[in-house]
Amino acid sequence: MRRPSTTRHFGFSLLEMTIAMALGMIVLAASVQLYSKAVGATWLVTQRAEMQQDFRSATNILTKDISMAGSGLGNNVQIALPSGAGTQIPIYGCDQTPRCYINGGGVAYPTQLVSGVNVPYLYGLMPGWRFGPTIRASAGATDVITVASADTIFLLNCYNIATRSTTIVRFTLNPQPVTCIIPPPLVAPQAINDPVVGLTPGDLVLFNLTIGAGAGATTSTVLAEVTDVRLVAAGIYDVTFAAGDPLRMNQPAAAAGSLGTIPVGSTGSANRVNVISYYLDNTITPPRLMRQTSGHTPIPVAENVSFLQFDYDLYNFNTASYLTEQPDGGASQGLTPNQITKVNIKHMAFASTLHGAPGYQGLDLQTSVSARDLTFKNDYPLSNGP
Repeated sequence: MRRPSTTRHFGFSLLEMTIAMALGMIVLAASVQLYSKAVGATWLVTQRAEMQQDFRSATNILTKDISMAGSGLGNNVQIALPSGAGTQIPIYGCDQTPRCYINGGGVAYPTQLVSGVNVPYLYGLMPGWRFGPTIRASAGATDVITVASADTIFLLNCYNIATRSTTIVRFTLNPQPVTCIIPPPLVAPQAINDPVVGLTPGDLVLFNLTIGAGAGATTSTVLAEVTDVRLVAAGIYDVTFAAGDPLRMNQPAAAAGSLGTIPVGSTGSANRVNVISYYLDNTITPPRLMRQTSGHTPIPVAENVSFLQFDYDLYNFNTASYLTEQPDGGASQGLTPNQITKVNIKHMAFASTLHGAPGYQGLDLQTSVSARDLTFKNDYPLSNGP
């Protein structure tokens, strides 16, 4: 017969287990909190790095375009657009759909009163003071900026041109003008209907045309919007600049500044002009900085842009005075955009977002860009004095 064991087995009491579990929960809670903070810090750093990258990319594109304002368009960029009784002022900010984007509409080109006629002009740079939407009520309306420059990639100037009607111009490749320079690796000018760099509806073409012949010949400069491109034969194209274009450049009945005022058979040369506008679009969330070229559909440059503001330094040719930080580009002083010498990006603000709601990070650019092609008298005084 077995004798009962006298050995006692000890375990944890209920109190000890309760204390141990409480201590374990405290340690676990601290670990979770540390992990959560580490994840949050990682997200914060990643978000800020991404925002800074977007910021750098946007500013690089913006400052490059501004610095090229007026490039290739000759001295004192001031190109007259269609004007006269019954004409509409040409606009920018619209595409071929047609839809207009700058604060829900198009923007009229700036005008000057010339011999009693209100004449619109294309300048190398056109300020858009408070033309954009209001994103932050406390900051007010945002700005728009528009720059124009000649396209140096597409060799349109290597074609001979002749007007065939008030709306059609024929482009002929051969013989090539002596002014045609073909940079390597190209061996010939691109086709007018080239799918990558060729003319498409919405492009703007600047014509330099000779009217008449001999000693009585005159020249005229006209800007028109492409509405159609047709191949006639090898190296020969008919490009149409029909009335009713979204940007109102083609107005055959205009008294001046239109292709319709040029006699049929006039010859000359042409270049494509890129008219590039930067503006903020708040019709989507988060707001975006947009870039539109001529009459084409805008493309986004960066998201989370909450404010855009510029001012301008100008040199008055007539009074030899220098004005700084003019938010309206000198309009209130009676100056025109072709007297701008420097563009100041006063504020380009980025604000982060968190799960679709405003975040807690921001960046703000403040810098200046010298637009070297806007002033052509080499007048860049350091002060108002001698």
